Amino acid sequence: MSPQQQTPEPRVAPEQSQQPVGGAIIDEQGQEIPITENMVQHACRELEKQLSAADTDKG
Repeated sequence: MSPQQQTPEPRVAPEQSQQPVGGAIIDEQGQEIPITENMVQHACRELEKQLSAADTDKG
């Protein structure tokens, strides 16, 4: 396999992954909760799972 065809190594999040990334959500009590890198990564993983399940259902 040529280097261009290899899958890239997964990136490791820095230890500061709990630092806010520039946004916030508002909870049910109206409190602002900063969005962290871990929250973004978790949301992306969940979305990938849902998309994979949808692709499996189509086939």
